[in-house]
Amino acid sequence: MRRELGQLLVLTALSLPSVSALALESDASAPIEIAADQLEIDDRQGTAVYTGGVDMQQGSMQLKAARVDIQRGSNGQVSQVTAKGSGGERAYLEQKPAPDDELVKGWGDTVIYHAGERRVELVGNAELHQGGDTFDGAYVEYYLDSRRVQARSGDSSDSQRVRMTLTPRQSGTEASSAQ
Repeated sequence: MRRELGQLLVLTALSLPSVSALALESDASAPIEIAADQLEIDDRQGTAVYTGGVDMQQGSMQLKAARVDIQRGSNGQVSQVTAKGSGGERAYLEQKPAPDDELVKGWGDTVIYHAGERRVELVGNAELHQGGDTFDGAYVEYYLDSRRVQARSGDSSDSQRVRMTLTPRQSGTEASSAQ
């Protein structure tokens, strides 16, 4: 039993070497911490499934969900992270794109991170907060490097339309004269 637990912990650590792509460059050396009620790893398939109050953190990146599935590519690097909410609670992801930037926060029934493309999909009841701007819809896609956002409503039977709130940016002189 003790040997199996040790092997499980080693496999978990080995299965997550590049989740750091979600975080700041300086976060790459930060440890990955995952807490969940249950874990199942299939090393041959390159998958790890965490269930029950999953809380994953590395540096400035944090992911919270009821279930998180991690897939590795043939090179052993994390290729996709899929987080799902449960019981009306959405999955949540936050990440600081650059040292001087505000946190980017996203919610969705499902949150999918494509590591190679550095792209996040928020699917179902999607919401993204980027600076003072917010984007809501059935589907929101966010490209971490270019900070590009795409959003769309659901199918024609879905009443959830795309909504956006843009917050005007103040220039340095306007901000200082307002104080």
